[in-house]
Amino acid sequence: MLSLHQSPLKLHADPSRVVVRPFHLAWSSQEPSSRAQRLVDEVKAMDMRTARTELALVFRDFEARHWQTRKVFLQRYDEVEAQLGLDGRRIREEKKILIGAYFCHEYSYAAAALMNPSVTRHPDQSGLAAGSVRILMSLRAVGEGHISSIAFREGIIAGREIMLMPEPPFATAANSVQVGADRENGSVTIHRHPDSSLSGTVLFPITAAQRNGLEDLRITHFSHDDGTTEWIGTYTAYSGTQIQSEMMRTKDFHHFDLVPIEGSAARNKGMALFPRKVDGQYMMIGRQDGQNLFLLKSDSLNHWDDGEMLLQPRYPWELVQIGNCGPPIEIDEGWLLLTHGVGAMRKYSIGAVLLDKDDPSKVLGRTVQPVLSANDEDREGYVPNVVYTCGAIRAGADLFMPYGVADSSVAFAFVPIKGLLASM
Repeated sequence: MLSLHQSPLKLHADPSRVVVRPFHLAWSSQEPSSRAQRLVDEVKAMDMRTARTELALVFRDFEARHWQTRKVFLQRYDEVEAQLGLDGRRIREEKKILIGAYFCHEYSYAAAALMNPSVTRHPDQSGLAAGSVRILMSLRAVGEGHISSIAFREGIIAGREIMLMPEPPFATAANSVQVGADRENGSVTIHRHPDSSLSGTVLFPITAAQRNGLEDLRITHFSHDDGTTEWIGTYTAYSGTQIQSEMMRTKDFHHFDLVPIEGSAARNKGMALFPRKVDGQYMMIGRQDGQNLFLLKSDSLNHWDDGEMLLQPRYPWELVQIGNCGPPIEIDEGWLLLTHGVGAMRKYSIGAVLLDKDDPSKVLGRTVQPVLSANDEDREGYVPNVVYTCGAIRAGADLFMPYGVADSSVAFAFVPIKGLLASM
């Protein structure tokens, strides 16, 4: 029987983690009676004593809870000014700050759930003891309205120990610096605040296609043919009525491109990119029909059409459906792919398959029994009976696998690779 090493460490949803987010009212520069214009006019009409009193109340309640609150409010004012065509020369700075505050709100981005982690090697591997590796995890954080965002945590693996860096006292939302011509579905470039660490950075939905969530980032360190590398993650953008697959691309984790995927495959969830080209083509794993796994091939990173059937449900624990649990991991024996299976009572389990290194359409082996299923003490939560991961990495002779438990918390396991292969 495959023996896993479970870490005692667990991460939980935390309603105390808050960021300042824009609060949107109906925009209209042509209708002075609109809510947004009326609110601005009310602040402009205030006498300075009243404005200063109200601003002092805002700072009393919120300045100690957020990073550079005044600067954030002024940035928000600039957005309001541009949207409504205001003449900022006629508005005193204190009133600009107060207007910005009226168009912001405090958002608890992980109040409801923390789940579905992915992991990659951190871009900074300096200063580590021999055998240690610095990691970067992405996490799906769910807040009010069941809106999903992407949060990060940094840490170090040493042997079979995982140590996470402390979260900074303030979390900050990454800012948009460029949006493509199509605001509904266009590409977005965002940057993290220069004073914010990755563990304190949150990526929120920006475009209309993402309005209700950025879900289940599957991140991999991708190597291009010319020797350059970047981190690429696939995720699901949810508008509230429709889904589409998109990519997050970054070379430094300071600037992030959020790019829609083109082609027929983009209508589905659960796409995961191989970390390099195979036989001259980009490749992905996808679940094109909602129940089977497919191998997708493309000559372009941004365009993906339906591929060929790779795996169908076979064993009782996966009869309802199977899907991938992150990007394939290259080992000497081939491509190691973690999968999820759904069985009776929609119980989720994690399994694995081994694909041929030169021809990933060839399945060399698959686990007959689950690698991991929900334990009795782990079954209760936001969505019961679920264990799920969006990615693992090789750490010495093990796979280091963070995974979500009942869509409510995140746990960590080390899976011996030799034992995993022997169980296929």
